[in-house]
Amino acid sequence: MQVGLMGTGLMGLPMALRLLAHEFVVVAYNRTATKLAPLQTHGAKVAIAPAALIQETDCIVLMLTNAAAIRELVLAPASREGLPGKTVIQMGTIAPAESRQLQAEIRAAGGEYLEAPVLGSIPEAQAGNLIVMVGSTPAQFDQWQPVLRCFGAAPRWMGEVGTAAAVKLALNQLIGSMTAAFATSLGFVQQQGADSELFMQILRESALYAPTFDKKLQRLRDRAYANPNFPTKHLLKDTALFLQAAEGAGVHGEIPAAVQAILERALKLGWADADYSSLYEAIHPPTGSGDE
Repeated sequence: MQVGLMGTGLMGLPMALRLLAHEFVVVAYNRTATKLAPLQTHGAKVAIAPAALIQETDCIVLMLTNAAAIRELVLAPASREGLPGKTVIQMGTIAPAESRQLQAEIRAAGGEYLEAPVLGSIPEAQAGNLIVMVGSTPAQFDQWQPVLRCFGAAPRWMGEVGTAAAVKLALNQLIGSMTAAFATSLGFVQQQGADSELFMQILRESALYAPTFDKKLQRLRDRAYANPNFPTKHLLKDTALFLQAAEGAGVHGEIPAAVQAILERALKLGWADADYSSLYEAIHPPTGSGDE
């Protein structure tokens, strides 16, 4: 089977390598061609255009930035011509309504579509330990297990298209809200001159603790946000998508709206491409005192 993968960025690259490790023939495309070099050295084919990738492959895995990029690459006239008989597996983070619209348009062009967004970052992608959430028909879920299991050992079927996209957005909303809440408490403790390690000891012993706090603790203490697994600008994009979808569903979004404002401030401070824990700079600027 020949599998196409569009989008070989932070997550797409290790995911393509997982497909190669499972002995799939991989055809890759990226708008920045230099990002394809590592895949070529591992035996992947390189497509010069999205339409060429679609023509050469049986299914097309998408790890693209947003729905607009998907539409530009997959639903352009030249690409659309190659869709009959092909299956598109959308694995990025987009809104449920966007996913359902893509399904309708790809089906109208003669193709099949399912969504399979993932939870996890680069280390999990490299190890094949991503949590894969699938919105599809039951038949599609069964059919594409060999591909989906490259990325995570136990893909979860969530329901029809749109359900997995909704769960993924809900989880990313938690990433932003929990990190912002933790950064706020840590910054306050430090500013007040309290011992932040004693604060962490108490937190770890309580029902309030989440492992993500320790995953980000050293970055916050060191104010070190380089080499991101998930950049600030991408969390801002996902938070905005969640807010828009929540409003349409009648869910009040005061908390993610506050997180969105924090993330926007972090971008203005120059942290767009840094790890999203850089939102700490927007919450607790480095002028404070304490045990930093």
